[in-house]
Amino acid sequence: MANKVLLLLLIIAICSNFVISNAGKDKDDKKKGDLMENFYEDDCPGVEEIVQSVTKSHVSTNPNLPAKLLRLHFHDCFVRGCEGSVLLNSAANSKSEKEASGNKNLAGFEVIDDIKAAVEKECPGIVSCADILALATRDAVSLQYGRPLWDVLTGRRDGIISLASEAEANLPSSFSNLPVLKKNFAKKGLSVRDLVVLSGAHTIGVGHCNFFNHRLFNFTGKGDQDPSLDPTYASFLKTQCKGPSDSTTTVELDPKSSLSFDNHFFQILKEHKGLFVSDAALLTDKRAEKIVDELLSPESFLDEFARSMEKMGSIDVLTGRKGQIRKQCSVAN
Repeated sequence: MANKVLLLLLIIAICSNFVISNAGKDKDDKKKGDLMENFYEDDCPGVEEIVQSVTKSHVSTNPNLPAKLLRLHFHDCFVRGCEGSVLLNSAANSKSEKEASGNKNLAGFEVIDDIKAAVEKECPGIVSCADILALATRDAVSLQYGRPLWDVLTGRRDGIISLASEAEANLPSSFSNLPVLKKNFAKKGLSVRDLVVLSGAHTIGVGHCNFFNHRLFNFTGKGDQDPSLDPTYASFLKTQCKGPSDSTTTVELDPKSSLSFDNHFFQILKEHKGLFVSDAALLTDKRAEKIVDELLSPESFLDEFARSMEKMGSIDVLTGRKGQIRKQCSVAN
């Protein structure tokens, strides 16, 4: 009898260890660093539905919003990491990231504020602005497909410092050549492939004339035109931009396809119709151009973009007890 009891206890112990071991494995499988799936499932289980609902409502009245949020998320992650510092307003004696020259045209802040207000009503003090921005960006871009295009792990916390000077130092420029862009991305742990893939975000949205005007009117300082830009396309752009000093007019980044998130950007890039110097730079390197060619496949682009966005979304995140959960996204607590 005693032997049977010992055998039973041994079996129970083995089964218990198996369950605990597998439970831990499942949890680890859903984690990347300190971010994880369904981070808020206990404290705010409906947060992702709220984010999706409010985002969808805004996109229905503003089809340009996916591009705006995608740019906002990108500019957040490249300065101090994905911790919502781009959302902060300037303080009395300090200009925030919003005031940096490369951020003057950022938009979509009011959408993040609306989502934050809705989330705070449901579960105050729980969900970070950084997570809201990451989720809203994914949902806005994915809306046309009716399914999430990439996974967003959550658990980010909000930073409390936002400096225009850091944005100036860290944000990739539309005027940059490929070596400079490679360095910018490498500092954030992103590869050349990530650089090329994420440039595909230019398949939606618009560009202001002052970010590419020199290619049309004064490329080398002699009143000339960038020879790498398709001449017919350059002639068209000159009819849109009012002159070298035009900083208000905008044109589509992806001609005739700027509201559809797809791989069309890489098709027009091969036609030498990339709007920015940073776009054209992707064709100045054999390795980068090979990646461009691979992304001419729609399926390859969506798969690659998902991987690179998930990678970018984890740059220097604040988790655990670092940072804070802001009550309002535009000001620190």
